Amino acid sequence: MCPVCTIAMGSGVGLCRYLGIDDLISGVWIGGFLMSLTIWTIDWLNKRKIKFLFRKPLVLIFWYGIVIYPLFKMGIAGHPANKFLGIDKLLFGIISGTIVFLISIFFHNFLLKENRGKAFFPFQKVAIPVLFLAILSLIFHFVC
Repeated sequence: MCPVCTIAMGSGVGLCRYLGIDDLISGVWIGGFLMSLTIWTIDWLNKRKIKFLFRKPLVLIFWYGIVIYPLFKMGIAGHPANKFLGIDKLLFGIISGTIVFLISIFFHNFLLKENRGKAFFPFQKVAIPVLFLAILSLIFHFVC
């Protein structure tokens, strides 16, 4: 993923927390941001030919752990009254955001294949994940 996409996800997280938006929606953007950061880090390691055993899962565990553990440790996540479908809202949002972000990447790659390797519109690589996460955020907003 590109740095612009990662910055867009980070901005979405900051904006959600600043505006006091529900943890479920904040979690969506955190999940998207973390997956973007994971993909970006793996690409960075690949470009520098840095390879080690279980590189991809370790990078994923590192980024998710470095964010999720402090959220639970500081009491931001894990409050017994802050649940959605029996799961902590922030954690549920992170999982959902991660899955939707991955789906958006597959959709972007599908569109590239359909158009012989070219994007259909400028910044497609950034716009599609942001659009997918925004749609999920709207769904969660109306559900909660």
